[in-house]
Formats: sequence, structure tokens, C-alpha cells
Amino acid sequence: MSEQTGKTEAAKQEASSVTEPSASDTPAVKPTPSKADILNAQWHRVRSRLRAELGEATFNSWFKLLEVRGAQKGRVTLQVPTRFVRSWIEAHYLTRIRDHWQAEDNSVRRIDIELQPEWAPNDKKPEVREQKAVAARKNPMAPRLNASSNAASNGATGVAPNPLQPARVPQATFEQGSRDELGAPLDARFTFDNFIVGKSNELAHAAARRLAEGEGVAFNPLFLYGGVGLGKTHLMHAIAWEIRRQDPSRTVLYLSAEKFMYQFIRALRFKDTMAFKQQFREVDVLMIDDIQFIAGKDSTQEEFFHTFNALIDHNRQVIISADRSPTDLEGIEERIRSRLGWGLVADIHPTDYELRLGILQSKAEALSTRADAIPTPQPVLEFLAQRIVSNVRELEGALNRVVAYASFVGRPISLEMAQDVLRDLLRASERRVTIDEIQRRVAEYFNVKMGDMLSARRARSVARPRQIAMYLSKQLTTRSLPEIGRKFGGRDHTTVIHAVRKIEQLREEDAALDEDVDLLRRMLEN
Repeated sequence: MSEQTGKTEAAKQEASSVTEPSASDTPAVKPTPSKADILNAQWHRVRSRLRAELGEATFNSWFKLLEVRGAQKGRVTLQVPTRFVRSWIEAHYLTRIRDHWQAEDNSVRRIDIELQPEWAPNDKKPEVREQKAVAARKNPMAPRLNASSNAASNGATGVAPNPLQPARVPQATFEQGSRDELGAPLDARFTFDNFIVGKSNELAHAAARRLAEGEGVAFNPLFLYGGVGLGKTHLMHAIAWEIRRQDPSRTVLYLSAEKFMYQFIRALRFKDTMAFKQQFREVDVLMIDDIQFIAGKDSTQEEFFHTFNALIDHNRQVIISADRSPTDLEGIEERIRSRLGWGLVADIHPTDYELRLGILQSKAEALSTRADAIPTPQPVLEFLAQRIVSNVRELEGALNRVVAYASFVGRPISLEMAQDVLRDLLRASERRVTIDEIQRRVAEYFNVKMGDMLSARRARSVARPRQIAMYLSKQLTTRSLPEIGRKFGGRDHTTVIHAVRKIEQLREEDAALDEDVDLLRRMLEN
């Protein structure tokens, strides 16, 4: 009886263990996710889609530091650290962000982007701008390449921290040391007061002066073009100095296209293109000299294209120079050439006699202020203006050479002495006609585009001027036939031979053409 009772109790305990689970075996009830958790999860998936759609590089440049702040009544608010990033995302990616978010939540109708409240770049703080303005007024000729150098106020080395990564541990990056090296120094000699105006440069000078003095201008960009040593760089420096004098708080950045490419390559090397973009696109005036240097440099052209658009969209002034007009810039993308011609295109022509003489007189007057100065007679200045016609740099160099020789040997300056000192230069200038100059003069004379002159077009209106230019290149330069052919769009030397023989024949048969060729030759030789 007792044995049976024990079995019954054991069975009851076993049944109890099966039908009555312990508290530890009861499944936990998951808490309902909060609105913040849902929002963050949606943002995580939106970011993943953007990364997959745009690529890692673009995502890291624009979205890496983008944060979600909240959502209310169909509006999602995001935050970014800089105005530049906010403007760029609003202009290029806002629709994509909204579309991706609507795929997560179709009630979302609007995406707002705000600045992080703690962000305030030093160069935008009123007290810092005022300090810099006072310093600039005290020393107006000090080069001001970038308005964001804050060594004094930061107690640092002059390198501002990257506002996109404020807590980053210092390391070797593109931005370190780059702010002071970003632009090129301005030459104190190149001001409007030292620029001699003539018929060949009066339009370029007037446009540069109007822009620099802060008067309302309807053109952006200003594009200056002309041959070597005609004053493009002088005008750009003069604009920078005048803007600094008028408003020291404005950020003016001047550099060559070569340096622009160097800075871009450096940013790629250090994987810090965000700093590069921000430095260039937050200036008030950007001036790039010799833009033809980036011809054929596809990656640099791509970055210049976006920089140009960003500045124009924000009403920042852009000033560009080149050795030829936008339409004749070979190796430059069509979309860039069209934008360079948006504003005012000002040609600086080769100097005429009167302008060369005026430049020499101004230079001689400046040299006469020295204690050991030897006066330069007017006939010597007239002789130099007549004989040195290539460019202004060579003209001023010739005068410096004569004055220096007279000072060293203690002789007065005379016409005979100038001829003796400049014997080699005068002899070279007699044949110093370049193929580029011949092409330009012939194109202007026959109203043909330079691009057509070098193209494969065979229409008579283009082919005949091209043949005349080849003929004059053979007559007036020492270049070989293959060299001439290469300068005309990579043509073979036999094409040049044919052109020379054809023009020789036509000169005997066509009096009008013979007169045209003779006139062009005289224009080029004088």
C-alpha cells in the first residue's frame, strides 16, 4: 500500500513539472520600439541605400556626418556641421533623401537640413572678422591668401582644424599646412596705379576696375585672355589688392591652374577631398591664372567644374585668365568652355607702339627715383618701343638691362650704347614671330575661329586662311615643316608643303590674295 502511494505521488510531481512551467521558462515580452528607435532604423536604411547608389567616396564626402534630429508631422529634420555641406546637399541630394525615406515611411513629405548649433567656424565669428579687418587696415599690402588663418586667436600654428571632424586626433592630412599654401602670393608692384592703359587693354582694365571697386557688375565670371606678358596676371593681382583695400573682410584667393591641380592631387593623396572642396568654395573671390594648364586633366577639370558651379550658385565672383578665348581652349571640356563664356570675355591684344612707349616712360620714371639713377633719354625709349614688340616683360627687361649696364660701368645712356648692350635681343626680335601669333592674326583677319583653323574642316572659307597661315609660318619662323604641321592640328609635313606651294601659285594669279598676304606679313613683322 505504501509502495503504491509513493508511485502515485511521483506521478503527480512529474505531471506538475510538465503542466506548470517555471517563471524562468516563460517567454519575455518585447518592449514596443520608441519613435526615436524607429526613426534611427529608417535613417540607417536610407543611408545604406544612399551609399549603394552614390558610392563610397561621394557618401563619405557629403553624408558621413549627416545626423537625424527628429521627425514631426511628415517632416524629418537632419543636421550637418557646415553651411557649405548643407547648401550642397540641398541643391543636389535632397530629393533623393526624401524619395528613399518615403520608401520607408510614405507619410514623410519633407526633409529639412539644419546646422548643428555648436558649430561656428572661427573666421565667421564677428569678433574674429573685426580683428582681421583691423589688422588688414594696419598693413594693407600684406598678402591675404586665405581669410581663415587664425593662428593668433587659436594659439595654433595657423592651420585651422577641419570643422567636419572637430574631435579628430591630429595626423598627417591634406588640410594640415595647406591653408597658408593654398594660394599664391600677390606682387605688390601689380596694382591699378602701375597699369598702363591703351587701346589693346582698355576693356579688360575697365572691367577689372569696375569689379574690384565693388560696383554692381552683371558679369560672372570675368575671363581675361591674351598672349604671354600682356598684363593678365598684373590685372588679377590689381583686382585682389583693390578688393582688399575696399573690404578687408572679403576672402580673395589667387592661384595658378597648376597649383589648383597640385592641391587637388594632394587632397586625393591624403583622402581629404572634403577639406579641399570647403576651402575653395567658401571664398568670396576665386582667381585662377592660366586655366589652359588643366587641358587634358580630366579629374582636375571635373573638380574645377563643380567648384565653379558652387561659387556661381552662391553669387561668389570668379575670375579666370588664359592664353586664348574660351571657345579656342583645346583639351577643355565643352561644358567648362561654355561656362567660362557666360560672363564677360575680355581680350588683351598685343601692345601697339604708343602703349609700349607709355610703359617704358612709366618704368623709366620709377627707376629715376633711385639714388644712383642714370636718366634714360627719350630717343632710347622710343627706340626700344619700336624694336621690342614681343611682350611687356621683355620690353621692361630690356630697359632694366640698359639701366643696369650704365650704372655698373658709369656711362651715360645713349642710343649707341643701348644697341650694343641689346645686340642679341634685337637680333632675335627681328625673327621673333611665333606660329601661335600667325594663326591668331590670320584668324582675326579672315574672321575665322581658331578652333576651325586647327580642325579637320575643309570648307574653302577655312582651308584658304589655314594655308596662308602655314605659308607665313614657313616664311617668318625657323620651324621645320613637321613642327608647323603639328601646330596645325597634327597635320603631316606634306600638307604644309602643299599649302606653301598653293599660296605661292595663288599670289601670282590673284592680286587680291597677294595683297592680303603681304599686309599680314607686314603686320606680323612690325
